Amino acid sequence: MASSEPFGTPEQASTEIEVDGVAMVRLLGPQDRLLRTIERQVPAVRVAVRGNIVRLTGEPGDVALARSLVTELVTMARDGVELDELGVTTSKRVLDAGGIPSQALGEAILTSRGRTIRAKTPGQRAYVESIDEHTVVFGIGPAGTGKTYLAMAKAVQALQRKEVDRIILSRPAIEAGERLGFLPGSLTDKIDPYLRPLYDALNEMLDPEVVPKLLATGVVEVAPLAYMRGRTLNNSFVILDEAQNTSPEQMKMFLTRLGFGSKMVITGDITQVDIPTGASGLKLVTHILDGIEDIAFSRLGSEDVVRHSLVGRIVDAYTAYDAKQQAKEHRQQSVARQRAGKR
Repeated sequence: MASSEPFGTPEQASTEIEVDGVAMVRLLGPQDRLLRTIERQVPAVRVAVRGNIVRLTGEPGDVALARSLVTELVTMARDGVELDELGVTTSKRVLDAGGIPSQALGEAILTSRGRTIRAKTPGQRAYVESIDEHTVVFGIGPAGTGKTYLAMAKAVQALQRKEVDRIILSRPAIEAGERLGFLPGSLTDKIDPYLRPLYDALNEMLDPEVVPKLLATGVVEVAPLAYMRGRTLNNSFVILDEAQNTSPEQMKMFLTRLGFGSKMVITGDITQVDIPTGASGLKLVTHILDGIEDIAFSRLGSEDVVRHSLVGRIVDAYTAYDAKQQAKEHRQQSVARQRAGKR
């Protein structure tokens, strides 16, 4: 890639960046969607492409920012990063914070069936690094932040590297509006829908023909949380998903299954508790185990959502609503205490 020095009128600057063919295709994206995303991130700059040349025109400061953004995106494209609209917006956010996107975003965790799995935001990268550096990691955040998916990728990576002998995936079988007893079939049939997201992730990261063999031999085990009682899990990568729906007793039971040579990742969203009492084991454990060596709490936010961009805005809206409700309840409790004190 070659770039010229800025040129143009005193009021405006213009610079050209030469991009090789393959990187240019990745930079533009389907129907030039990524190019349009770049323009939205730096709206004061006009972006034009002719052949292998990207030309940026606008105010000098804006052009410099856009040039840095395009340069970083080209670097990532050459490194095999699958660019998408989220990657562009995240890269701009990293640049605004003074970072370097090609360094701030994660290295490849897995390459499976033509797809590369990696952290796509700084928060996700910090989460993955916590998994590398600690024995027990709690991934806490809203839907779509990649908590379970990245943990699964790290588990498969550890198995492929022979760092562990097996992967154990678990979830509490808690209803979100329905009751297990009303579902048809045997107990296994009733529980299976709760474990289906874990099966789906496995099938994305491993050859679908291999997954049944690994399940049959016990190298990969998917089981409800209740099946963990009484076991000691050695040389295993253990993932507990939807942990906000554990009771404090279940969380303690699960954590004490940890054996030698094992790693645990517990994921959940403390704003989506489905257990009737609302006494979430995940909420409580953040206070009990905070500060203990070799245990890490990685908190992800709406800026780490890797689903549709609207999901992040939905998460922010609910967070703001919850904050208002908590403030309202706090005021009502204060008023009630004041009235009680006057009696």
